[in-house]
Amino acid sequence: MASVNKAILIGNLGKDPEVRHLEGGVAVARFPIATSESYKDKNGQKQERTEWHNIVLWRGLAEVAEKYLRKGQSVFIEGRIRTNNYQDKDGIQRYSTEIVADNMTMLGGRSDNGSNGGGNYQDASSSGSNFGGTATASSGNASAFQNDEPDDLPF
Repeated sequence: MASVNKAILIGNLGKDPEVRHLEGGVAVARFPIATSESYKDKNGQKQERTEWHNIVLWRGLAEVAEKYLRKGQSVFIEGRIRTNNYQDKDGIQRYSTEIVADNMTMLGGRSDNGSNGGGNYQDASSSGSNFGGTATASSGNASAFQNDEPDDLPF
């Protein structure tokens, strides 16, 4: 039986990416993003609920995140849900859930340099094709390229 493990999120970075370089020079970036939904409660009052998601990027995507992503920026993330378990210092079993991203698109938002540019990046290890302005990051090259096509959107 086939199964699917896919998460698609659009949210804002809660802090700058933390990037580590493992043995062999492999980069891994971690950062939280917040997604929010609005609804009306039973009294008709507007309520907002924010959910935090832990994002993990590898190789070329991690290097792009290190270079371009900053706290507050809006980002589109597509990836797999992964749950890890561990024992804390008191011996209690703990769980953490994270999204391991295969695809990332910078949507702009708040930035220090005033630009509102975006770019679409994809991990080549999960997709063999390059389409629609998506730049791929090969694990051998460990880099990604920003989409240089002009943006015709008015915002």
